[in-house]
Amino acid sequence: MIVSSVMMTMDDRDRVRELLGREPQGRFEVVVRDAHGDPVVLRNDPLLDDGTPMPTRFWLIGRQLVAAVSRLEAAGGVRAAEAEIDPVAIADAHARYAAERDAAIPDGHGGPRPSGGVGGTRQGVKCLHAHYGWYLAGGDDPVGRWVAERIDAGQTTASEVTR
Repeated sequence: MIVSSVMMTMDDRDRVRELLGREPQGRFEVVVRDAHGDPVVLRNDPLLDDGTPMPTRFWLIGRQLVAAVSRLEAAGGVRAAEAEIDPVAIADAHARYAAERDAAIPDGHGGPRPSGGVGGTRQGVKCLHAHYGWYLAGGDDPVGRWVAERIDAGQTTASEVTR
């Protein structure tokens, strides 16, 4: 079953608070849900409620996928992804991600701005979760695609979520 929604409800806010283990610090939209309608990926505003820059535009929050990506990271996935993926393709992905995020900064904003690309990274790979979240949300991310190819078959897969 495919579920798609970007509208946030109070139930979403409560569920996101539960998944994060804390109150969200900024505005967000649920852009990817699982087959049961549970939030999987959030699209964060580029600035938190207090004006602090938020470099992570797409946040992987679905428990099963977070756990699967965490296992991949623990097994050396960050180094492996950097070794296997063309660095130019990674740099291009960072630039596209930053451009999409920065386009959402309000006109006339004079304070600090988020920097870097995926998850605030300036180069290379820092967080497979951020790359995979963007990929699931429809981003053209070679690292996210690499992660998708390696997620354990026993876990929730990309085919069970939608934007």
